[in-house]
Amino acid sequence: MGFGSYDESEQENQQSDAEYDDDEAVNVHNNDHDGRVDFEAEADQDELLDKLQQMKD
Repeated sequence: MGFGSYDESEQENQQSDAEYDDDEAVNVHNNDHDGRVDFEAEADQDELLDKLQQMKD
């Protein structure tokens, strides 16, 4: 089958492949974290803004 051709059997195959158990699904919330992240930067706000502007240019 060439690019752009439509084959109804392919559509049927996709639908049958889409049927799965919820048990097999990936749980995206398995590693959720409710907390806080702190970090210390050596640069002050003006230095960081200057660097950001340089990156944009």
